[in-house]
Amino acid sequence: MSESILKKIRELKKRRKAVILAHNYQLPEVQDIADYVGDSLELARIASRTDAAVIVLCGVRFMAETASILCPDRKVLMPDINAGCPMADMIDEKRLRAFRKKHPGSVVVAYVNTSASVKAESDICCTSANAVRVVRSLDKGKEIIFIPDKYLGGYVMKKTGRKMILWHGYCPVHLKILPEDVMKQKKKHPRAEILVHPECSPPVIDLADKVLSTGGMLKYAKKSKAREFIIGTETGIIHKLEKENPAKEFYPASSLAVCRNMKLISLENILWCLEEMKEEVKVDIKTRLRAVRAVQRMLGKEG
Repeated sequence: MSESILKKIRELKKRRKAVILAHNYQLPEVQDIADYVGDSLELARIASRTDAAVIVLCGVRFMAETASILCPDRKVLMPDINAGCPMADMIDEKRLRAFRKKHPGSVVVAYVNTSASVKAESDICCTSANAVRVVRSLDKGKEIIFIPDKYLGGYVMKKTGRKMILWHGYCPVHLKILPEDVMKQKKKHPRAEILVHPECSPPVIDLADKVLSTGGMLKYAKKSKAREFIIGTETGIIHKLEKENPAKEFYPASSLAVCRNMKLISLENILWCLEEMKEEVKVDIKTRLRAVRAVQRMLGKEG
């Protein structure tokens, strides 16, 4: 790691009055240079409260769009504009409108892993951290459409007892974690607690001791008396888990659970981003005014 790059980033960040936000799945060196590291809900909350003039979002595009929705007067930059989300691409506003017409009067709950235009067609957003709270808060007489992740939706249905109509989207990275992967690690580390993300498939979820968002995993690992953990989510979180819990051991459920889009962000393109003030992500005002209601409702279900 080049100290000169780190120094330049810090100098430019100060000059630009910028804040660097990084998702828990980012490369270790990106997490370490960031001002804040968190899950989607935490990053949305931080973006909504920051007084920085520039937000450098080290994550995927829907996260930068969410920051733009919440902070229309700030410049939101992505170090690599090509960092997308396959799950978010599994639904668009046209298909959602058509689907909603088939279920008139329904409430659309959109996972935050969706584009700004899809959020604009939705009633309320959620993250894996607050999806259960969001669904429990809704009128029991209303039909619920949950998009786009059928596995998170299925988990929420089980936890809340609310029947929902699920879109057939999914996270390709979490589907790489197989039950046999988890069992293999459990055999190697019999005392380890199994923590998995609700984007995992039901057979993997059934093996878990705890089903948690990435932020939830970090909080739980700190307070748990266990000394070993099998982590069923994208491998990038291991860095922060180890950093915050040096006396504990963490094992990825599968070494294949790597999001290539998240790994597109590097120190080099963070530096370039701050030097050139590119690439800006700006949600148009019409879309933003419709989407912001759903996002703000999500933040209201935070605690």
